Amino acid sequence: MWDDAFPSFLIGLREGLEAGLIVSILVATLVRGDAKSRLPQVWTGVLAAIALSMSFGAVLTFTAANLSATAQEAFGGTLSVVAVAFVTAMVFWMRRSARNLSGEIREKVTAALAMGGGMLILTSFLAVGREGLETALFLWTTARAAGESGGPLVGAAIGLVLAAGLCWGLYRRVLKINLSRFFTVTGAVLIVIASGVLGYGLRDLQEGGVIAGKTAYAFDLSAHIDAGSWYAALLQGVLNLTPAMTWLQVAAYVGYLAIVMTLFVRGLRKPAPAPVSKKAAEAPTAEPTAAETAPASAPAPASAPDPAPVPAVTAAPARTRSRPVWLLPAAVVAIPAVIGGLVVAFGDGKPAGAQTVAVSPTECGKGFVAPKPGRRTFSMRNTGDKASEVYLINPATNAVYGEIEGLAPGTTRDLVATVGSGEYAWRCVPTSGKAVTSASVRVSGGSTTKAVLPLAASELQPPLASYRAYVNTGLGTLVGQIGTLTADLAAGDLTAARADWLTAHDTYSALGAAYGTFADFDAKINGRKDGLPGGEKDPSFTGFHRIEYGLWHGESAASLKPLAVRLGADVAGLRKAFPTQDFDPSDLPLRSHEILENTLQFELTGDTDEGSGTNLATANANLAGTKELLTVLRPLITRRDPRQLALIDADIARLQRLLDGTHKGAAWTPVGSLDTAVRAKIDGATGQLLEDLAPVPDLLEIRKSA
Repeated sequence: MWDDAFPSFLIGLREGLEAGLIVSILVATLVRGDAKSRLPQVWTGVLAAIALSMSFGAVLTFTAANLSATAQEAFGGTLSVVAVAFVTAMVFWMRRSARNLSGEIREKVTAALAMGGGMLILTSFLAVGREGLETALFLWTTARAAGESGGPLVGAAIGLVLAAGLCWGLYRRVLKINLSRFFTVTGAVLIVIASGVLGYGLRDLQEGGVIAGKTAYAFDLSAHIDAGSWYAALLQGVLNLTPAMTWLQVAAYVGYLAIVMTLFVRGLRKPAPAPVSKKAAEAPTAEPTAAETAPASAPAPASAPDPAPVPAVTAAPARTRSRPVWLLPAAVVAIPAVIGGLVVAFGDGKPAGAQTVAVSPTECGKGFVAPKPGRRTFSMRNTGDKASEVYLINPATNAVYGEIEGLAPGTTRDLVATVGSGEYAWRCVPTSGKAVTSASVRVSGGSTTKAVLPLAASELQPPLASYRAYVNTGLGTLVGQIGTLTADLAAGDLTAARADWLTAHDTYSALGAAYGTFADFDAKINGRKDGLPGGEKDPSFTGFHRIEYGLWHGESAASLKPLAVRLGADVAGLRKAFPTQDFDPSDLPLRSHEILENTLQFELTGDTDEGSGTNLATANANLAGTKELLTVLRPLITRRDPRQLALIDADIARLQRLLDGTHKGAAWTPVGSLDTAVRAKIDGATGQLLEDLAPVPDLLEIRKSA
């Protein structure tokens, strides 16, 4: 909680101090200018700004809560980027304006008094309102990044209370703070925090589909860093640094931090201004010190110089009041709050067309009436005593328009679906229970809506049988290739062993083996040294990567032969066990995405390179394995979304061309030696292919039927 509170504490302290200083100068100017009767107008503007800021925060929360998950990501990401822009402008504005803030505010107050009470209210409202809106926006974005509001709200509250106390101390001349130094230090810290918010916001835009590259990871340390540890929580809460970040996040984080911090520091190193004349020195001091903000009646310390005299401000001529004195202040304060409340109250707490629909074996679909065509939200309430899956279906074809998984008893979740012409019904599938389908309703007047055809487990059996045959054939080939590698090492021919090692490793990589298909055998055959106490020399480090390390780090053929013999035994054991291993048919569509997902994470980062520099050969083999899976799944995908399949085929062809250009014969370019532009193209092509493969598991999800 406290790690999430710090960014909000800092923004509350800084923005609160800025707003408090402005209010202090406003009040001090009126008090010393013999215009105390106008103070209620200042407080009216201040309260109106606070009301507007709170209403703005409420509207942000209301708006985000009623968007779909994807739209929420896009909305939050956009506001995060906007918040960073505001904070950046605020940091530079305060660095530039701190020395002249007092004089500027006094000039505005003098002008406002000459124009009447309304202008003084507007002046204080605008002066404080900007800080309030920035605070509300930044607090909302940091709370969203933290995933909870408790910590950020507590942090902001503490910061604002502390800022109010500091401003009171400055006004009463019991504190003396170097405000220029304060705003310089907090400005530098806020730039660091804002860089993290920018990275988080761009990640949200990627998740929302606004920006591509959500699977193009610059690094992914999730397997090595406990996301729940105190240090991980601290880094994420304060700096928005996460164990896995995309290239766009890293580039934005580093680029923003380098550019903005450089400009900020450079501005601090500008030469001091030339000495001012005696007349100028007698003018109000630039920085709002305690002496400037103290009221005329406050006794000054004996050692403090008398403040420069401030001319009395001439108030506007009195006007005949035709309305109660409290009416204008009350209206100005109430209007922002009322507008915000109306947006929330009459903005329809649920999007247009929302219905509350019951989910249970006895009440499935209760409350469902024919909706109007368009994008609609249904509040699904589980009134039963078991968790349930719920589907919006076409009862004639069993096509699915939307679904919710794992709806717990007594809970409500929204299901968003696009409704067109046709028949609709609800299917409730309780855990360990029989599926129930509601009465259907007919909708007319809209266009035909795209739906996902249901898939039975039996439909995946033919593709699964084909894939098993492919793997069995590959394992048979692999046994022979490991035998050749062992013979090379027995003969002491390291050159031949390196070539035959690559051939065998490519064969294994093309089987899509690293994702649970081969159970415990994969760790023995293709495991990595990560986490082993002895690293490369650890006895538990075996298989292809251990032999690779030895072949490319000067180990003798005799020392590597036992490792090859053990590898051969493990491959033979896998070949024998594979036909009897349990392979859930529903896992097959997942392989089409997972193979290249790990390729992007490990091979294209060079993480699994033990010296051979052949990560791109492995990536090429993984692409071949993906093609094989798509070959056996193609008939099922074609029935459901042929257009998506066409996109996937184009992506595969593009990536294949790029990989083909990185080798000549058996010589592959190491990932680290790739031209920067070529590497970016390969990463981008892989990321795009992953995005287009992502819908395949949903298209081929096995759904229970009535």
